[in-house]
Amino acid sequence: MPPNANVGSTLRNRAADKAIIDDADPPTESTIRSLKGLKGNEIAIEGVIYDIAQFVHPGGNVIKFFGGNDVTVQYKMIHPYHTVKHMEKMKVVGRVCDYEPEYKFDTPFEREIKDEVFKVVRRGREYGTPAFFARAITYIALFFFMQYKFATNRTFANPTGWLDSGAFIAIVFGISQAFIGLNVQHDANHGAASKWPWINDLLGFGADLIGGCKWNWLAQHWTHHAYTNHSEKDPDSFSSEPLFAFNPYPAGHPKRRFWHKFQGVYFLMVLSLYWVSMVFNPQVLDLRHAGAEYVGVQMENDYIVRRRKYAIALRAWYLYLNIFCPLANNGFTWHTVGIIMLMGVSESLVLAVLFSLSHNFENSERDPTAGHRRTGEPVCWFKSQVESSSTYGGIIAGSLTGGLNFQVEHHLFPRMSSAHYPSIAPVIRKVCKKHGVRYAYYPWIWDNLRSTVAYMHGVGTGKGYKWELQPLSGRS
Repeated sequence: MPPNANVGSTLRNRAADKAIIDDADPPTESTIRSLKGLKGNEIAIEGVIYDIAQFVHPGGNVIKFFGGNDVTVQYKMIHPYHTVKHMEKMKVVGRVCDYEPEYKFDTPFEREIKDEVFKVVRRGREYGTPAFFARAITYIALFFFMQYKFATNRTFANPTGWLDSGAFIAIVFGISQAFIGLNVQHDANHGAASKWPWINDLLGFGADLIGGCKWNWLAQHWTHHAYTNHSEKDPDSFSSEPLFAFNPYPAGHPKRRFWHKFQGVYFLMVLSLYWVSMVFNPQVLDLRHAGAEYVGVQMENDYIVRRRKYAIALRAWYLYLNIFCPLANNGFTWHTVGIIMLMGVSESLVLAVLFSLSHNFENSERDPTAGHRRTGEPVCWFKSQVESSSTYGGIIAGSLTGGLNFQVEHHLFPRMSSAHYPSIAPVIRKVCKKHGVRYAYYPWIWDNLRSTVAYMHGVGTGKGYKWELQPLSGRS
């Protein structure tokens, strides 16, 4: 069976979707509302409002995290074989009057991508493999061992050997935290590690163990996935401003700063402080992620409010283990503070540099909805995901980065375990070439990094620079 279960034809899909709307309560003053009028126990999908207060979602309660929001794109991206049956399980309570889609789904390109990919990875088998869990367990074991060493070591300044030196422990512990972020919590918080929601939920707390916050991560990262490189809706595209800019703003734009012309040199140094901005972020107190809130995500529903105390407790525990304990064991000295910062810098460079490669490179799609603004027609979401992402390396890089080197594959199938990305990459490239969709592939990570540095320099100067490092394309 093809991935879209209503696949017989696009017309049939549209008719089925129309049936859902027609089955809603007759339009009255109370059932036709604005998107801003959604309650905390309601979501909107394609203009239809659903009450999810009593809905038992097979993927767990994470759906309630998005209460009060339009989740059309998020719903489509994590349900690769969507059918009208999914929608019938939720209670329809009205419609919205201001829904205007920028993206379209069920395009010929999307259907062929899904059809070919699910020949490689069978439907229902897209979760973590034994190899994935073996890798995850290895990184978890390394993390807890290094966490113990970092929190209990008393010889930061006077080690008996290099294995007990504060610098060595800090670097390895920082890298081990990055491995948890890349290889464990990321798959889990996408619902991709296991078909069992409790396993994803448990492993997802790896975000908190490394100084982040699971719920703030969900708010930012799922919004980023839905609107990749959308300068007004992707929090990742502007979260670094005004220190440096990922978006190629035109000359004279108010978001440009004179120092951006040097950002190709310094942006990696700024990214080394990612840990500081993450650990000491006050947004953990109310779980109102500034980037997601800026683009309109509502975060005042009961689900989020009830989790604030847990987020605060987890952050306090992290600070106790990784700030208080080292200072108490080694003295409040500049040396101890430096060791703590070295740990943070080590984690930051691994995480943030890899993140920066994914969508910021020469010829990346930086305005995926430009066609919609010109013509009023929605643009293919699947195409926009391919052309705004890059892939580098292969299986070895995937085992170290949790498959995030396969960024194209990840953005097309975010709820598929990273263990499957090496297998589906060749068929995705083939379909992209057939449909004339630009697929950016770099054989080595440093090729991608060079392209990213060149891109950042060009964006910073804004002088219409010439691209010199062309990624290999699905067109050739």
